[in-house]
Amino acid sequence: MPKPNASHQWMFNKAGLPMVDVVVDPHIANNLRPHQKEGIIFLYECVMGMRVSGRFGAILADEMGLGKTLQCIALVWTLLRQGVYGCKPVLKRALIVTPGSLVKNWKKEFQKWLGSERIKVFTVDQDHKVEEFIGSPLYSVMIISYEMLLRSLDQIQAIEFNLLICDEGHRLKNSSIKTTTALTSLSCERRIILTGTPIQNDLQEFYALIEFVNPGILGSLSSYRKIYEEPIVRSREPSATKEEKELGEKRAAELTCLTGLFILRRTQEIINKFLPPKKESIIFCRPTALQLELYQKLLSSRVIRSCLQGRLENSPHLICIGALKKLCNHPCLLFKAIKEKSCDPVSDEHDESSLYKGLIDVFPQDYTSDTFSETDSGKLQVLVKLLAAIHELNSSERVVLVSNYTQTLNILQETCKHYGYSYTRLDGHTPVSQRQQIVDTFNSKFSPAFIFLLSSKAGGVGLNLIGASHLILYDIDWNPATDIQAMARVWRDGQKHTVYIYRLLTTGSIEEKIYQRQISKQDLSGAVVDLSKTSEHIHFSIEELRNLFTLHEDSTCVTHDLLECNCMGKKDHQNPSSEKPSVSRSCQLGQNHGKPHSKKPLSMSQLMQWKHFSGQHQTLTDPFLERIKENVSFIFQNVTNIQSTGLSTFS
Repeated sequence: MPKPNASHQWMFNKAGLPMVDVVVDPHIANNLRPHQKEGIIFLYECVMGMRVSGRFGAILADEMGLGKTLQCIALVWTLLRQGVYGCKPVLKRALIVTPGSLVKNWKKEFQKWLGSERIKVFTVDQDHKVEEFIGSPLYSVMIISYEMLLRSLDQIQAIEFNLLICDEGHRLKNSSIKTTTALTSLSCERRIILTGTPIQNDLQEFYALIEFVNPGILGSLSSYRKIYEEPIVRSREPSATKEEKELGEKRAAELTCLTGLFILRRTQEIINKFLPPKKESIIFCRPTALQLELYQKLLSSRVIRSCLQGRLENSPHLICIGALKKLCNHPCLLFKAIKEKSCDPVSDEHDESSLYKGLIDVFPQDYTSDTFSETDSGKLQVLVKLLAAIHELNSSERVVLVSNYTQTLNILQETCKHYGYSYTRLDGHTPVSQRQQIVDTFNSKFSPAFIFLLSSKAGGVGLNLIGASHLILYDIDWNPATDIQAMARVWRDGQKHTVYIYRLLTTGSIEEKIYQRQISKQDLSGAVVDLSKTSEHIHFSIEELRNLFTLHEDSTCVTHDLLECNCMGKKDHQNPSSEKPSVSRSCQLGQNHGKPHSKKPLSMSQLMQWKHFSGQHQTLTDPFLERIKENVSFIFQNVTNIQSTGLSTFS
C-alpha cells in the first residue's frame, strides 16, 4: 500500500511510531486482477485520509461484475491485521450493510477468499441477533441487511465500528429517508458506498451520496445548489445562452475534479478480455393475427383517442401502455384483465373497462386465460422454438429466462411444464433466506434444472447465474438498467462458455418504441447516472404518445427503418424478383468487429455497427437463430471478444 506523506504522519502519528509497510495478504493478492489492485489502493487511500485531508469516505462505483465485494474484503482483512504506524491495526470492527438478498452472498465471499479459519464474520438474521456479536470476541465483521439495521439500530449504535460499507448504496440518494438517517447516526468516519448503478441527472441525489461519505465537503445544500446544481442544469436547457453553457461546463468540471478524488468508476470493458465471447441478439418477433386485431382495437378505443387529443386531465396513458405491453407478451394476459374488469360495476371513460370495451368479441368464443396457446403470441412462438433448439443442440447448456412481470413468468412456467423442461424459479415472492441456495443449486453442475425463471425486479442485484450460458429477456422495461442488470447475470467472472443473450421484441409495437427510447436517450454529460426512473415517473407529450400508440404493420423493423441504412434494405424486401441476393452486412464501413463499444450505453449510431439480418430472407449460420427465423422479421446481432477466440461474425 502507498506510504503516507509528511503531512499525514504529522496529523496521525503523534506518538512517533515506526512506519511499516502495509501489504495485502498474498492469499488474496495472488488472485487479484490489475483493476482490483488499483481499487483496493484507492479505497485504502480514501479511508486512511490520504486523498483528501481530514476526509475518510469513498464511493466505489464500478459496474457489475468487476469485483467490488472482493476489493472490500481485501481492504477489511488488511486493515483488521495491519497499520502503517507501528503495525497497529487500523480497524477493530467493520460493519457491512447490504440488501437482504445479499447478506448470505457476502458471508460466502468472505469464506471463499479467506476461509473460515482466518476470519469469523457474523450475519444478523432472525436466528442470530446483534447481541451475540457484542458478546463474542470471535467476530470482527458484522453483515446486516438494511431492514434489520433499522430494527436493531439502538444496539448497533452502542457498538464502535471503525469502517462502514454500504452495498447497493445508491438507495442512500435521499438524505431524508430512515435508512440514510440511521446510518448517518453511527459514529463511524470511515464510510464506503458501493454501487454499480451510476446516478443520473439529479444533482441533489448526487449531493446526498457525497454528503454521506464525506459530510460537509461540498458545503451546505443551499450553497451547493447555487454554485453547482443551478448553473449546470441551466446550461443544459435548450434556451441556455453561450455564457450559461460556459459557466455550467466550468462548474461541472470543478465538481468532477473535486469528487473524483474519492469516487472511482470503471466499466465492464476492463474485464471483458477475461470473459468468454458473448453473442447478443435483438430479435423482432412477428405479432400473430390475434395480436394485431386486438392491438388495432385498443388503438381505436375512446380512451386512447382522448389521450391523443389531450382531452383527459388525468390522462390514463400508463393504463393504455400497460394494456399494450400485456398484449405483446401474450393476449391471454389482456383477456384476464378484461375478465377482471368486467366484474367491476363502476366504469367511466377514465377507467380500464372503457379501454377494454368490445375487445372480448375479438377473442374466439371458447377462449380462456387458463388454456393459452403459444400460437397466439409471436414472442412465445419464437421462445418455444428457441428453447427447443438450445435443448437439442446444446443439451448440457442451461437457460435463464427473464421477465419483468409475475403473470408473464406464470405463463413461461406453464410453457416449461407443457414441454417437460425442468425449471427453478426466483421472483419477488421467493423468501430472501432461500434465494442464495436456489442460485447455488442452479449453478451446480449437478443441477437438473434446464431453465431458471427469473423476475428482473427480484434478480437485478448481485445474482451470479454462471451455471447458464443462454439468457432470454422476454420483455422490455422502461428503465434500461433493469434490462442491463438482468442480462449481466450470466456474462460475468467465472463463466466458462460462450454466452448467448436474446432480447425479444414484438415487431412494430410499443416494445420497439420503448427500446428506441432506451438506446437514444441522451444522458447529461459528466453526470453519474440514476437508473431508478420507471414509467411512473415518465411524462409524455401528445406527440410522444402518438408515436407510442402507433402500430407499424408494414415494417419488418421500425428501429432499423430509423437508421435509414441500405444494408439489405427495403428494396430487397419489396422487390423479391431483384436479381441481387439479400446479404447481411454492416450499415457502416467502420464496423467494430466485436471490439468493446465506448463507455456510453448503446446508442442508435452504435446499433448501426451491429450485424443486421432480415428474418426469412437468408440462411443464418447461427444454428439457434436459423431455427426461429420463420417467426422473426428482423435481427440485430453483436459479438464481443471474437478476436481472442477465433469466433467470427456472420456474413
